Amino acid sequence: MNIEGPVKRRLLLGFITGWVSKVASSVIQLIQVPVFLHFWGVPLYGEWMIVNSIPAYLSFSNAGFGTVAGNEMTMSVARNDFDGALRVFQSCWWLIAALCTATIALLSGVLYFLPARYFLRFTAISESDTKWIIFYLGVSVLLGQLEQLLQSAYRCIGRYPFGSLIKTIMSLSAFASMIVAVILGSGTRVTALVFSIANVAGTILLSILVRRDIPWIRFGWRYAQLAEIRKLVRPAIAFMGFPIGNALNLQGTLLAVGYALGPVAVVVFSTARTVSRVALQMVQMINSTFEPEMTIAFGALNYDLTRTLLRRACQLALIFAIVVVVIMMSFGPWFLTHWTGGRVPPSRPLLAILLLSVISYSLWSTGSTLMTSTNQHQRLAAYYILGTGLTCVLCFILAHYYGLFGAAASLLVSEIVMNLYVIPACLRISHDTLPAFLGSLFHYPPSLLPANLLSRIRQSRPTLKS
Repeated sequence: MNIEGPVKRRLLLGFITGWVSKVASSVIQLIQVPVFLHFWGVPLYGEWMIVNSIPAYLSFSNAGFGTVAGNEMTMSVARNDFDGALRVFQSCWWLIAALCTATIALLSGVLYFLPARYFLRFTAISESDTKWIIFYLGVSVLLGQLEQLLQSAYRCIGRYPFGSLIKTIMSLSAFASMIVAVILGSGTRVTALVFSIANVAGTILLSILVRRDIPWIRFGWRYAQLAEIRKLVRPAIAFMGFPIGNALNLQGTLLAVGYALGPVAVVVFSTARTVSRVALQMVQMINSTFEPEMTIAFGALNYDLTRTLLRRACQLALIFAIVVVVIMMSFGPWFLTHWTGGRVPPSRPLLAILLLSVISYSLWSTGSTLMTSTNQHQRLAAYYILGTGLTCVLCFILAHYYGLFGAAASLLVSEIVMNLYVIPACLRISHDTLPAFLGSLFHYPPSLLPANLLSRIRQSRPTLKS
């Protein structure tokens, strides 16, 4: 079965909007550093970066209810159960609103009594400004949880590319407002307030658009049910396992290398892994593109399409990973040398091991997308935390005996182990078999083969009449 019609069109639009989002994030990163440094200077900008990172931890306050609710709504709409989708939407709306309100109240109390500036050891930002910045930015982060639920409304009707584009526009608008405030000479407190107001306005606008574009979505509490919340508690809490596992995988392994080999080795290991993760970003783009369609297909009990989406996603992820790995093996050492100004010696064997782990990652991470998109990820989250925790221990042991090559090998071992669990699990969900799945990775639709593609191009040419 090939992917045809509206599904292929949505996948293409989803991939394009995903690229737009990535480009927007890169633009934000490239612009904000020189602008902030020029108008604020290094000390003030450094303290702003520190205080700006604190509210990010508030995103854990609602667990993964927004994501889980979006999956459940999408599967309900795929079965034409619009009342069920509305029950999930209203139930989670009030739950997230209650959690955000409670978190804001708790944050206000902590900020009132806690000498934040003293603990952060700030000299450029005053005590009052420090507290208000954390409060303003905290409100922005918490509103993001409601934005996620609103975007899920577009996802459940198959308009997720539009929802993603709106989110990107909102992010750029909030960033532009903040940059304008900085250029006009505003201080850190006013800049944080402007950024928060822009995010509040964006959330209100998104609510209006959702109500206009999706007639069956209604704000209120008439359809809200405690039973719906109970049903989503376990998968929502399980979603918290993934950022924990990511922290163990990234920061935990760096600590293990530091304890085993010292800070210089940490710099070499970290810079090499940063280069290798370029391929990982491509894989994650593919995962986010296919994820909504997997939810729709599974919700409609269309296992043929579910299998096809899983196979094509894994195939594309593997192809992109291999292509990027070949490029990085060719130019990675050169890039490392120029990126670090020659201060970090490039190691091609170290980079090769790290890139091999990315190829292994591409297969299980894409397969796990089917599990997360259908709210069947509880055991996956537990395995991921356990696997990344053991990786930290293995990283320390192998680094102690075999240096950086041993540390890199520990990452490869963990990726292989994750494949051994994830691949059979996602094949059970899609009603697929291992031989058929592995065979599909090396099978391409006839229309994409070079000979057939050339034939189609020739047939499409206009013929000259004599």
